[in-house]
Amino acid sequence: MSQELSPVEQLDNQNAPMFRKESRFLRTIKFIDQHFEEILIVIGMLTFILLINLQVLNRYVLPFIEIANITTWTEEVSRYIFIFVSFLGASLAIKNRDSIQVTALVDKFPIGMQKSIQIANTIFMLYFSYMIVTNGFNLIMFQFETAQSTPALSIPMAIPYSAVPIGFLLIAIRLVQNLLEDTREMEIKDGLIGIFIALLLILPVIVMGEADITLLLFGYFVLFIIIGMPIAFALGVSTLATVLATNAIPMDFLPQTAFTSIDNFPIMAVPFFVAAGIIMGGGFIIKKLLRLSDELLGFLPGGLALVAIVTSMFFSAISGSGPATVAAIGTLLIPAMIKQGYSPGFATAIVAAAGTIGVIIPPSNPLVIYGVVSQQSISQLFIAGIIPGVITGLALIVVTYFIAKRNGWQGDKTTFSMKNTLIAAWDAKLALLVPIFILGGIYGGFMTPTEAAAVAAAYGIVIGMFVYKDMDIRGLYRNLSKAGVTSAVIILLIVMASIFGRLITLEKVAETVANAVLAISENKWVILLLLNAFLLLVGLVMEALAAIVILTPILLPMAVAIGVDPVHFGLIMIFNLAIGFITPPVGVNLFVAAGVAKLRIEDVIKGIRPLLVTMIVILLLVTYIPTISLWLVSFMK
Repeated sequence: MSQELSPVEQLDNQNAPMFRKESRFLRTIKFIDQHFEEILIVIGMLTFILLINLQVLNRYVLPFIEIANITTWTEEVSRYIFIFVSFLGASLAIKNRDSIQVTALVDKFPIGMQKSIQIANTIFMLYFSYMIVTNGFNLIMFQFETAQSTPALSIPMAIPYSAVPIGFLLIAIRLVQNLLEDTREMEIKDGLIGIFIALLLILPVIVMGEADITLLLFGYFVLFIIIGMPIAFALGVSTLATVLATNAIPMDFLPQTAFTSIDNFPIMAVPFFVAAGIIMGGGFIIKKLLRLSDELLGFLPGGLALVAIVTSMFFSAISGSGPATVAAIGTLLIPAMIKQGYSPGFATAIVAAAGTIGVIIPPSNPLVIYGVVSQQSISQLFIAGIIPGVITGLALIVVTYFIAKRNGWQGDKTTFSMKNTLIAAWDAKLALLVPIFILGGIYGGFMTPTEAAAVAAAYGIVIGMFVYKDMDIRGLYRNLSKAGVTSAVIILLIVMASIFGRLITLEKVAETVANAVLAISENKWVILLLLNAFLLLVGLVMEALAAIVILTPILLPMAVAIGVDPVHFGLIMIFNLAIGFITPPVGVNLFVAAGVAKLRIEDVIKGIRPLLVTMIVILLLVTYIPTISLWLVSFMK
């Protein structure tokens, strides 16, 4: 006999389909919340990788087929998709709390105060986003009213411009979600303190009126950096605060600059190189490069450490990123070196130091950013980086060899075998082709740096999915999503720095700085020494890409005034900031390598000292012997 159900149980059964339906609805909402940006990022990345490769193919492989004027519209469509993807990636980076910031001081505060400061930062970032959204929509309405259209496709300019308010609206939504998450387990007093801090910080805007623009701009910027605001937003919010206090520029300049600053074909090289590095750094390509390096140098004292340096030089010509090089190589070699008896601190330090070559040898994302900000030829900057990068690698090899010999760290081979080296080189041929067609395509005049980067990304996808088959659809999705977010963090920095830079130009800050330095000395060599000292100090506390976009407009005019070639100065700046990758407290290579080795940062710092001294010596050579950077540039002209 079946048991009779209670009225409540009967009601539950009757409503069960409704609850299941609601549950499916809630799951859908949750799925959209979790994956909305990344799905669009992956679609966007695939689309503009495909379009730029079609452009190259149409030019050289199928020139007799003109697909609807493809060489014109592909670039325009790719640029606009790139802008949308950049702001979507910035939104996802906010959601994941993945940003460039300085938290050394804030981390020393009690947890409650840290939460309060985070609340204050979020309030400012929300207000900035609100102002971009409202003024951005006003700008779109203006575009519709004036019937402005794009040059190639003649679509309304309002459509690409909508990326700015839509992107910052998504950023605002993610900021609100983070705020709700932060306040869920927060004591009421911590929240109130956060609001009080925000009100306290905004007082100068209210009371100072027509204040000194430079004082407000840099005062707020430094203050926001100190309290741990993401550097990109510190640039934007400090500009907004200054504009609100002084009316220095029209408010609609902010969203307009947010668009025009990245409506730039050369800057698209950044996501392409990032994607190529991520795709090729996680598969067989890096392993085959390691094997080749091992056959070349593995028989010498310190063989594995030398392999790490040489492989970093090879991989640098693919990834363009120091941290990516450290992560790819360190995961495989640091444990192997420790197992062979190397000091854990030195094993980790050598990988961190070798990773700095990734931002000197082309292609290099920092060189791309410098080229965009300074309006210098990215191709010439790439050429200028070859000899300094090779010299750095060779110097690290020599120093490492003697350190290893002194400590008795032997390689796992005893003799050099030409046969095995040739076999390894043939096995690694698909990896070795990458820098050849990237650099050969650029210097041969066949492709722009952006096109070469897009070809490299497509090449990595084809090799990973269809040749080595070490990447499936899920892996491709994961890699492109990661590349989109990583590059978006960089692009957002450029957007905010361009907004910030408008006031720098207006106030002639670069001229003021130049005059102040020239008052100390007019000797070129002394000024270069002062510049190096300043940039090394900046590298201690600021991430390299942020420093490039902030400082280039200030320092480059002074360098040119004393007779330094802008391309040469670019290498000086990048080399200084590369050293910052291995100096605490912000040395990102140190932290990546220490994370891979699971070591305390103090242990890695002990091992890095002789390598750091070596790089400073090379920096002085690059600074005072311009031929090291410029000989190949003049030769290739």
